[in-house]
Amino acid sequence: MTTKRIVTEFPHAVTVTEHLWIPLSDGTRLAARLWLPDDAAGQPVPAILEYIPYRKRDGTRTRDEPMHGFFAGHGYAVVRVDMRGSGESDGLLADEYLLQEQDDALEVIEWITRQNWCSGNVGMMGKSWGGFNGLQVAARRPAALKAIITVCSTDDRYRDDIHYKGGCLLNDNLWWGGIMLAYQSRPADPALVGESWYGDWINRLENMPFFPALWMEHPLRDAYWQHGSVCEDWSAIECPVLAIGGWADAYSNAVFRLMDNLQVPRRAILGPWAHIYPQDGTPEPAIGFLQEAVRWWDHWLKGEQNGAMEGPMIQTWLQDSQPPSAMRPVSKGEWVGFDRGTASNINYMPRWLSRGQLNTQPDANAGVINICTPQNHGLMAGEWMGAGVPGEMPPDQRVDDGMAEIFDGEPLAEPLSIFGFPEFTVELSSDKPAAMLYVRLSDVSPEGAVNRVTHGWLNLAHLHGHDKSVPLVPGQKVKVPVQLDGIAHRFAAGHRLRLSLATTFWPMIWPMAEAATLTVDLHSAQLSLPVCEQPVSIDGPIAEPQSAPLTPQTVLSPGRVDRNITYDFLTDSWTSVTHGVGGVFGEGVYRFDDIDTTVDHGLRRELTVSNSDPLSARYLLTQTMKMGREGWWMEAEITLELRSDLTHFIVSGDMVVSLNGEEEFTKYWHERIAR
Repeated sequence: MTTKRIVTEFPHAVTVTEHLWIPLSDGTRLAARLWLPDDAAGQPVPAILEYIPYRKRDGTRTRDEPMHGFFAGHGYAVVRVDMRGSGESDGLLADEYLLQEQDDALEVIEWITRQNWCSGNVGMMGKSWGGFNGLQVAARRPAALKAIITVCSTDDRYRDDIHYKGGCLLNDNLWWGGIMLAYQSRPADPALVGESWYGDWINRLENMPFFPALWMEHPLRDAYWQHGSVCEDWSAIECPVLAIGGWADAYSNAVFRLMDNLQVPRRAILGPWAHIYPQDGTPEPAIGFLQEAVRWWDHWLKGEQNGAMEGPMIQTWLQDSQPPSAMRPVSKGEWVGFDRGTASNINYMPRWLSRGQLNTQPDANAGVINICTPQNHGLMAGEWMGAGVPGEMPPDQRVDDGMAEIFDGEPLAEPLSIFGFPEFTVELSSDKPAAMLYVRLSDVSPEGAVNRVTHGWLNLAHLHGHDKSVPLVPGQKVKVPVQLDGIAHRFAAGHRLRLSLATTFWPMIWPMAEAATLTVDLHSAQLSLPVCEQPVSIDGPIAEPQSAPLTPQTVLSPGRVDRNITYDFLTDSWTSVTHGVGGVFGEGVYRFDDIDTTVDHGLRRELTVSNSDPLSARYLLTQTMKMGREGWWMEAEITLELRSDLTHFIVSGDMVVSLNGEEEFTKYWHERIAR
């Protein structure tokens, strides 16, 4: 064990154990860091578990120290565990959210309860992967798990994760698969595990799965995705749940469903943030999330009657109309409250379509239109999952609207607030057996600027459910429902609502094999808006973010994320490039001073498509992961490429790993996967 002391101004002094082993029944050891109040041995305390694969030593260290130190300073033992096959833990990581992952977590919780410093009550928390498995482990009902906090997660692994959306392949599937390859290419630190590090490292590299292809092999919502999707059985979760989401993130939809369907004490906070913990929230306002979490833990793990369950079930940031910008540091709006999910104070207000118009009454002469959008529609989409990086928000949508079919309402006489899922239905036919429909709702200012409010899309071969693919019969009319992402937004008086329809959305979604033309019957088209007539203003969550002391680190080279789009006139092709220089999220090259470890992770995405040919789509992802200290430097160069033909995806990649400048390992992948 390695320990260090943090001197804090909190009620409890804290000692940090840098590394300890948690033994499992099969002989595997999981690596953990422990934040422990100094008086816990004499006065046992509740424990908080965060259980993720992102490396406690040199991965999440920046956020762990100020967050977990804060909880420990308020009287909690905090255990940050590297999952099997990640960080310093033994074993191999074969995939996301496996049954083995859950089983290991149950053993970890049981181990925690046996420690003399634990009162027997355990809470579990996490963001993203940790938010997923918090829900999944809660559904396994370990007796000691008394409450969870899930941040930026989902109840449905197919419907709302980084692989598929609306039955369409997200291009972020390749991005995330590549990042997992880079994360998993790093060895355990020999300073902690000793001489075994090298053999374990090579074994991990040799057995590393080709993550993006692994997920692409399941294009339908089959048993693979049903596993770990807690929406399959809401009643399985019996402990209280605090769910956190953000409008700039991709996982806010699940918060609505958790509040609507769970049968346990529950609360939610939905802010303007991206995919980050809300004490660091951007766009601002950030909140005092750590204080909110302590209040939650104090109530459910210590039994304090502190008002944690008082007030509205959902506290949400109601965003106001504001100019569109990819560089939005602040969201305008206010905190409002709702007593129950989407069923509270919500009335669905219909809007009907006619040529170019979004009407408050049906139009008997609405007509029929054809839609066949250029392949480059969507270039102004921003990121599918915001990470709080400048430039990732959707800019002015007028460029994309120039390629879509748009329908504008009249200027609003008074503000209009919506909260929940807008829904669009229409009858249409396609001239191809495979097609998709994209729907965007925007806020148009009197000056004409177009701010995207929410959007949604559907693979039309999934009209009978995401568990089956039924090709369209060309020329045969079908009814299409598209649910847009949940949102809280207030359109200002004088602004107009705009609905945009398209058949493509590049570079966020991989194109259909053929360019389809949809014949849309506007008589049947209806937009249903979840209108909240009188949103109730509230004080909202604690406003001032607090934390324990920050992690000691030095930025050796500032990072940035460059974004640009170019057009080739000769080939009618668009190329979108995102380049994280010295840090995937612009964090720079940095050294953790207390463990003398430097991390440098750069990534470049290049996505190209020709307007005339969906099969021209190409995604090239290159990245470099460097980590180490003097005498111990590893580097991984990873290249991935995705293409497709009429029947298959073609995904390939290579990884070259070096130690102290000498090549140690090389691996190649090449797979054809049926569309």
